[in-house]
Amino acid sequence: MKAKDFMIPIQDTLGPEKTIHEAVNLLRVAKKGEERVGLKGLPVLDNNGKLVGMFSMTDVLKAVHPSYLSLMNLSNFTWEGMVESLAKSMADKKVETVMSKNVITVKEDDPLMECVDLMIKNNIKRLPVLDNVGKIVGMIYERDIFFAIVKAMLEDDYYFINS
Repeated sequence: MKAKDFMIPIQDTLGPEKTIHEAVNLLRVAKKGEERVGLKGLPVLDNNGKLVGMFSMTDVLKAVHPSYLSLMNLSNFTWEGMVESLAKSMADKKVETVMSKNVITVKEDDPLMECVDLMIKNNIKRLPVLDNVGKIVGMIYERDIFFAIVKAMLEDDYYFINS
């Protein structure tokens, strides 16, 4: 199998100039295939349609987690209301300020095993698929690969389980 055989076509994207508020709302209602299921991450494209980053739930969590917290003794620190307060303060910031800029991608004709290898080695859950001119055309998701593996594993067991 090739990446193009397994990818889900891209339907929703973000621009780097979008606010985080707009971006999280799109994550919440984004389409995967024919369904609006919400997504954990979306590609960020510049005005020319070039992939410049990925925006994900993890980026949002990192954005509300102040770096100074790792430097402090937090025994007397109050956490109450902190996430809500920081979430409101970051809502108008631009996607480009929190998106992941080092994006691992594959080409349409790359073997599926290469995709799996890249996902494991780089600890990523989604992999943008580019056409031969570098335009994003789809996304491969960890969950979809997992269920393809499960199907292949259990296919022979079907008759055994249902006998």
